[in-house]
Amino acid sequence: MKSSPLFFLCLFAAMGLSVTVFVFGTNAQYGGLSPYLDENESATFPQQPPGTADRGRMVYQDLGCAACHTRQVRRADFGSDKERGWGERQSVARDYIYDSRVLLGDVRVGPDLTNFGGRAAASGMDAAQLMVFLHNGKGAMPAYPFLFEKRQVNGQPVAGALTLPGQSGYELVPTPRVQALAAYLLSLKSDHDYPETRPQSAASGGEKK
Repeated sequence: MKSSPLFFLCLFAAMGLSVTVFVFGTNAQYGGLSPYLDENESATFPQQPPGTADRGRMVYQDLGCAACHTRQVRRADFGSDKERGWGERQSVARDYIYDSRVLLGDVRVGPDLTNFGGRAAASGMDAAQLMVFLHNGKGAMPAYPFLFEKRQVNGQPVAGALTLPGQSGYELVPTPRVQALAAYLLSLKSDHDYPETRPQSAASGGEKK
């Protein structure tokens, strides 16, 4: 019993060392990542999202979208994310350097959104079509009509207003919140390769090609 204080002191010291090494050490390692300079394109990636998209991240968080969507594409040998069309490569830490809070999510009621902007561009979906989808919802995707103001058209339509099929005479005016959310979702792209996303040779201890 006489050694109890020394035992607890050593226990707390060990816990403190663990926190320092695994938490603060890891934070220092990944927090120091910088954008990757692609000399072929004379640009850095990932690119800083515009201010509207950055505000949309807060709307995404406020609406709890991370409860049903992830933002992390798994390695090819960890799942079928690539086959589902969610991304051509696995997600890496550098993808999130501009996120003040990384909303990875852990449940996929809906599809992964890591490369949603890339998929939308490939399918021809623009911001107006995306906002109509957000208003209506579909299947397990809830509708968000409170992000719009529905008005009866009197004379000239409001600039930027949306129309819904079968509801002639009415228009939907998107609020700044849904405009920011749409901008954020369309900005989500992971179509650029970094050195750490490329398969490594077996000699280097990485994945086999």
